[in-house]
Amino acid sequence: MKEQIEEMLNAKFFIHPIDFEGMQRVERDEYPVAAVREMILNALVHRNYIGAQTQIRLYDDHFSVWNDGGLPDGITEEDLKKIHRSKPRSPLIADVCFKGGYIDSWGRGTLKIIESCQQAGLPEPVLKEEQGGFLSKISKDRFTKEELKRLGLTERQIKAALYIKKYGDITNSKYQEITNISKATASRDIKALEAKGVLKNIGTKGSSAVYRFMVGSVGS
Repeated sequence: MKEQIEEMLNAKFFIHPIDFEGMQRVERDEYPVAAVREMILNALVHRNYIGAQTQIRLYDDHFSVWNDGGLPDGITEEDLKKIHRSKPRSPLIADVCFKGGYIDSWGRGTLKIIESCQQAGLPEPVLKEEQGGFLSKISKDRFTKEELKRLGLTERQIKAALYIKKYGDITNSKYQEITNISKATASRDIKALEAKGVLKNIGTKGSSAVYRFMVGSVGS
């Protein structure tokens, strides 16, 4: 079943952006394969099978899996960000998945989702209880307003980031114009954004220097 779901998603729903490395054509995954696999496995082994059906949803900017049944007693959402005890709601299915090689270690599935998103330059995934079940969600846009706030950006920096998202890039002078600040303050803001891995300079210097999003954003 897991393979059938993955094949259907890849064949009919997921986009595979084309890029080039030198003269070599490279087809990339829209979402990390390891994260998608763990999200589906998590739903299979932790679902309440006498409850609602598992719901897999794909939107323009995110992919999610929801299964009936919340977290086991004694496991919190914070625990999912580290190695934790595994308490599958469906132990027989979990045992089959383990013996079949789909699960290689217990209590690391959610960590694999988080790590896969980090490696792909995507936002931290959502892993939480919701409406009597458990939701796992991965997004492909690093620079929504909510994600920028989570990164600790100021309102001024968020305004500039959203400008880049709309127009593709920004200069120091344009940063000054849209935020109504001095050149020195704009320079400090931009350096802070570079340090946070949000912006990169694309080769020019001075007030006409052009900045774009780092890899992983829709504006790259």
